[in-house]
Amino acid sequence: MRPTVVVLSFSPIARDPRVLRQVRLLSAVADVVTCGYGPAPEGVTRHVEVPERLAPWRSSRVAVPVLLALRRFDRLYFGSERIRFVLEHLPPGSMDVVIANDALAAPLALALEPRAGVHSDLHEYAPRQGENRLVWRVLVGPLMRWACRAVRDVASVTTVAQGIAEEYRREYGFRADVVPNATAYRADIAPTPVEYPVRLVHIGVAGRARSLETMIDAVSLVERDAPGSVTLDVVLAPGDPTYITELRARADAVPGGVARVLPPVPFDEIVPLLATYDVGVFVCPPVTFNLRHALPNKLFEFVQARLGVVVGPSPEMARVVHDHEVGVVADGFGAQETARALATLTIERVESFKAASDTAAELLSAERLSAPWLRAVEDLLGAEDGTARDDGQVPAADPAPAPTADVTREEDR
Repeated sequence: MRPTVVVLSFSPIARDPRVLRQVRLLSAVADVVTCGYGPAPEGVTRHVEVPERLAPWRSSRVAVPVLLALRRFDRLYFGSERIRFVLEHLPPGSMDVVIANDALAAPLALALEPRAGVHSDLHEYAPRQGENRLVWRVLVGPLMRWACRAVRDVASVTTVAQGIAEEYRREYGFRADVVPNATAYRADIAPTPVEYPVRLVHIGVAGRARSLETMIDAVSLVERDAPGSVTLDVVLAPGDPTYITELRARADAVPGGVARVLPPVPFDEIVPLLATYDVGVFVCPPVTFNLRHALPNKLFEFVQARLGVVVGPSPEMARVVHDHEVGVVADGFGAQETARALATLTIERVESFKAASDTAAELLSAERLSAPWLRAVEDLLGAEDGTARDDGQVPAADPAPAPTADVTREEDR
C-alpha cells in the first residue's frame, strides 16, 4: 500500500508552479492529496478545495486587527474558519506526511499529526515579506514570526535561496535545504545565432518596487552611445496598470524605437518565446530582504531558453551567473551601471554566454534542483518503517508539463 502525502498550500494549487512541482515529483512515491484553493491539479488522489470565501482569517473585519494587536495568534489562527475547515476534511493522523507550503501552513500541518512527520517549504523569508509597509510590520510581522517558531517543530525544511536559508538558521535555529524556483529542462531548445542588435528581454510582474524603468533607461543610454547595438522587449504579466502605462510611455520615448513593453504570454509559452532573444535582463534593487535574496523563476527560464544573462549585484543571482559563466553582473542597480554592463555585450561574448547556458541547463533544471523534496519525504517514510535511505541518492523524477498560469510571490516571475 502506497503512503499518503498531503500537499498543503493556501494558494490556488493548480496555478502555483512551485507546489505543482511538489505534486508531480511526490506522485512517484506516494498517493498525493492536495489541500488549497481552486480546483484539483492533475494527478492527485484527492483534493480538498478550501472555499474562496474562507480566504480571510475571520469574517469580522474588526476581530483580525484586534487579535493581531493583542498577539492572540493561537486564537486567530486555530479559530479561523479556513483552519477549522481543513481539520474537518483532513482528520488528524489520517496521512503519513504533510508538505506545508509557506510558514503559515506549518502550525496547521503539525495539528494534522501526520504519522511520519511534516516537511515545511518556505517560499520566502516570511518574517520580512511585507517589511516595506508599516501596517504589515506592526500587525502581520509578529504573526509570521509566531508561525516560524512553529517551523522549528517540523522534521525538515526547504526554502528558495541560500541567503534566506542562512537567515532562518540565524534567527530561528533550523536548517533549510535550498530548492530554487527552477523550471523544467528543455532538451528541445538550442542556442540561436547572435547578430546586432543584440536582442534583450525581460519578463515578469509589473511591480513598482522592482524599478523596471531602470532597464529601459539603461537601454536608452546604450542607444545614445552605440546606436543599433541592442533592443529591449519587456514582457509584463498583469500588475499595477498605472505602472504598466508609465513603463510603456518610457519605452516609447527611447530613441530609435528599440524598447517595447509587450503583453504577457501563457506560462507554457514563456521559454519558447525567450528562446527567440539573446540575453535576459533583470536588475532589481534590494529594497526588501526578499528582493535582495531574489532567485526568481525568470533566471532559470533564461537558462532553459539558452540566453545570456545580465543581472544586478543581487547575491543569489550573481552566484548563479558567476558559477556557470552565463552572463554579466552589473556593478550596481542604477541605469548607468546597467548600461555599462550592456555595453560589454559583443556578439562573441553573448555567443559564449548562450553556449554556457546550454551546458548549465540540465544542472539548473527543476528535475535536478527539486531533489531535496523527494529526499525529505523518503527520509520521513523510511524513518516511519525503519528503512531510511542511507545511500545519499535520489531517484530522478519524470519531467512534468508546465501549468498554464502563475502565482506571484515576491520571489516569483
